[in-house]
Formats: sequence, C-alpha cells, structure tokens
Amino acid sequence: MSLEEPTGERTETHLTGVTEAGLDYDAIADLLGDRVVGRETHLNAEAFVVRPDEVQEALFALRDEAGFDHCSCVTAQEYEDRFESIYHLKRYDDPTQEVSVVVPTPRDAPASQTAEPVYRTADWHEREAYDLVGVEYEGHPDLRRILLPETWQGHPLGLDYDQDRPQIVTLESHANPLAEDQADDTGEADTMFLNIGPHHPATHGVLHVETVLDGEQVADVRSDIGYLHRCEEQMAQSGKYRHEIMPYPDRWDYVSAGLLNEWAYARTAEDLAGLEVPEYAQVIRTMGAEFSRIAAHMLAVATFALDVYGEFTATFMYGFRDREVVMDILEDLTGQRLMFNYFRLGGVAWDLPEPRAEFFEKIRDFLDELPGKLDEYHDLITSNEIFQLRCVDTGVIDAETAKDYGCTGPVARASGVDYDLRRDDPYGYYDELDWDVAVEPDGDNYARVLTRLREVEQSARIIEQCVDLLEDWPEEEREIQSNVPRTLRPDEDAEIYRAVEGAKGELGIYIRSDGTDKPARFKIRSPCFSNLQALPEMAEGEYIADLIASLASIDIVLGEVDR
Repeated sequence: MSLEEPTGERTETHLTGVTEAGLDYDAIADLLGDRVVGRETHLNAEAFVVRPDEVQEALFALRDEAGFDHCSCVTAQEYEDRFESIYHLKRYDDPTQEVSVVVPTPRDAPASQTAEPVYRTADWHEREAYDLVGVEYEGHPDLRRILLPETWQGHPLGLDYDQDRPQIVTLESHANPLAEDQADDTGEADTMFLNIGPHHPATHGVLHVETVLDGEQVADVRSDIGYLHRCEEQMAQSGKYRHEIMPYPDRWDYVSAGLLNEWAYARTAEDLAGLEVPEYAQVIRTMGAEFSRIAAHMLAVATFALDVYGEFTATFMYGFRDREVVMDILEDLTGQRLMFNYFRLGGVAWDLPEPRAEFFEKIRDFLDELPGKLDEYHDLITSNEIFQLRCVDTGVIDAETAKDYGCTGPVARASGVDYDLRRDDPYGYYDELDWDVAVEPDGDNYARVLTRLREVEQSARIIEQCVDLLEDWPEEEREIQSNVPRTLRPDEDAEIYRAVEGAKGELGIYIRSDGTDKPARFKIRSPCFSNLQALPEMAEGEYIADLIASLASIDIVLGEVDR
C-alpha cells in the first residue's frame, strides 16, 4: 500500500520513487526539489505542498519521471486563512501508489497555475473548483462556471457565501463558436449550430449538448452540465458521519447502483475513523454491490440498443425484464427498491432475509438463467448487423487519451486500460474470490457495450461464490456490524481520499475532518464527470448519429455528473 515503508531496489521501470515495496516519498521529495514548501501526511498518501506558480513543473515531474499518470480528482477548499487545491494523483498500473499535491493560495488572491496542460481531465475539475469554491487557475483554456450559470453571484462552498442573496439568471442565446473560423467570402458560416437537449431522449438525463455540424459531421461538441446540480457535497458536510450522510450516496448514480455508491462513503469514513468491518458483512456487501453492478449494466445496454437502432420491443424490454429480477433480490436484501440505504459504517443494516434458503434459491435461479439470457443479448445486440454498423470503429478513444481525461470503468477498460479498483486496490471480499477483469482493446462504441456484457458475467461469478460462502457461514459467527461509537469524531485535520469501483468507474470521496461529528470538506469524485469530459475526443469528426451512440456508450447519469 502507499504508506508502507520503502525498501528494496528500484523496479525495472526506473520510475523515481517507485520501489518493489511501495513508494519512496523521500525520493519523490528530492524529485520535486525546491518546488516543495511543505509536506503533509494524509491517511491515503503523503502530500507535498508546492508554490502556486510551479504547479505545472511539479505535476510534469510526477507524471513523466514518477509515473503518476492518473489525476484522479481535484479538491478545492477554503480555510480561515487560505484557499487550497489538492491534486490526487495515482498510477493506472498500481492505484495503491498515491501522492497528493497541495497548492495553497492567499484568501485575497486565490489564484494558482492550471494543471490542464499536464492532465487534460483537470480542465473540468478546475472549472468546478472555480465555480463552487472560488479558486482561479491561471492559464486555464476555458475558466468559466460549469455547474452554475455565468451570472451567478458568489461561490456556494466558500465560507462567506450568502445563500439568501437574490440571483438573476438570464436566458442566454447559444452562438456557433466556429462561425468566424468557418465563414465564407460572404461572411456566412459553413457550419450549423445544433442544440441537443437539455430535454431530449438522446441525452440520458438533463444534459445540454452544444453541437456544431459541418454537413452531417460533428465539427465541435461541448457538454453543458449543471441542470441537475443538487448541492450533494454541501448536504454531506451538513450531516453527521454516523447516520445522516449514508442516505445521500444512493442519489448520485441513482440507476440501481446505490450500494456501490454507499460503499464509496463507507470505505472512506471507515478508514478515516479506523473502523473494522466483520468478514461476514464484507461478503454481504460484495454480493449486494455486484447485484447493483448487474442492474446498472442491464439498463445501460438496454437503453443503448434503444438509442442506436430503435430496439424497444425486444432488447430494451429484455433488459428491463432481467433488471427487474435483480431489483427484486435487492429489495429483499435491503427493504428498498432504489434508494437502498443498506450499508452502515462498520457493516450493513441487517442480515439476509428469512427464510434464507428461499433467498438463496431465488439468487441461484437468476444465476442459472443468466448465461442463456446473455446469449440472447449477444444475438440481439453484438451479433446484430445494424448494431455493428453503428458501433464498430465509431466513437473511438485510445488508451492514452482515456488516461489523460481520467477515464475509468468500462469506458477505460474498453480502450485497453486494465484498471479495476476491485482488483488493483482491493476492498471488501474481492481479493478472496476468483474472477477476471473484462478488458477490450478497440476503444469504440462496440467495445464499451461488449465490456459491460462481459462484466455482467464476472459479477455473476462473484455473486455465486458469495452465496456459497454465506450458505455455509456458521450461524453464531454472522456478525453484521462492528462496535461503532455512537458519535464519530475523527482527528482534527485528518484528510483522506478513498475510492471504489462503481458501475461507471472510480467513485472516490475526499474527507477532511475538523474534529467535530461532521466533515469540514466532503468532495465527490464522480466517474461520469470525467468520462463525459472525453466526449469530444469520441465524437468530433464523426457523423451526428455517431455522436448519439458515443454519448450513450459512456453511460452517464446526470445525478452523478452534477451531484
């Protein structure tokens, strides 16, 4: 893990600070040299404080010489005496090797150098930090608000924000950003500006896609998000660790993935507070999380078929038919059908439903029928000639570009990025089970669908092994929760970033404690947010119909994009 004491020789990669035993943070400090003005210990990794005018030099050194090619998250926050940006860096080859770069700026001039030239994904992350917290990033290619309208006054996560201040939001007309470049001799533009959404079946939620067309080809595309922003981070900061935060994660990726979301918060808070989780509860968590993954992927595949070739009568309905069986099982387990609120810090809310034999029989019936159903999906979807024409070699994004944008989950794995936190940064019971990571090399719309179907197979393997374990678990050892204090007050100034493998990719949470029973800062790293940012790489130069397929293949949920 990232905090192990470094010993041994350097690996064959010759990356600075990377050893066979972990990270040599002293070597990383030497690499950064005079750019470092301080050093902190976060619970997940060491953090180096750098000057605001040397951000790019520090990040280039960490990326190119130490191998930190994954800018997982950017967290901005305000203290009484300063603003602060934190770049959470990992390695795609080994995400347990982490380092954070902390950039403090004075309150009267909260400005630091942008990281966008180093990590393309920092574009949106820094725009969000500017929008909600108020930090400015010098040299940023497009520093404007991303979740709130440009006319908004103040920054909602700032300490001096006046939430009672009246706001005036004007109706804006959308101009063709390429009009001047594409004008002919008469001054007329050769391109056409097209609004897709924000209320449109093809946008998978309240998303506005500003599209410029050259004939039928996409010349420029920009995602306008924020229509479903619900202040989830602020609400979490207003809730107590023990019980008041856990209901919120279900509402991020609300398409059946609630248990995966809950685990992201549970893992972070448990590590922050030093809480253990009984082995029995870990098995239940693992089983429930994989059911959530199957339900989410079933919906993704079904709606994708509807989007790209209008397949409603068979594929769409088949997907919902099979998802309903999974939702019935999750309802039996959690008592809820969508907003589960089943995980608790230290375990789960209650044991498996009684009679246990009937519950296990329902699960095994589903698992027995699933291979035949997956064969049907391959007949209807992946073997379908129209589907192949629409998806093969369209929406292509290569592995290095996917990494640059911070893509994770099926979007990254379909581009050949072999990255899955269940295996690479193990939690729960995953490292005790036999399963494989589904990876496809082609990076097109077809590969992203195929990856999800293969992941359903692997989730079924995990669930079957969990059921075998739970059936034989001695009754006297079925401990569902550890002993958790009534009030949790983590150490003051403790900081942690933890992540799990959500249905859409790396779902991470940063928490900073101020010694009270509520977080001082609660930051959500949404996989959909980073994945959606890569849409122009997939769509520009393609036909407008391919843009719809590419957008569908990302499988975004706007509740998680906007939070």
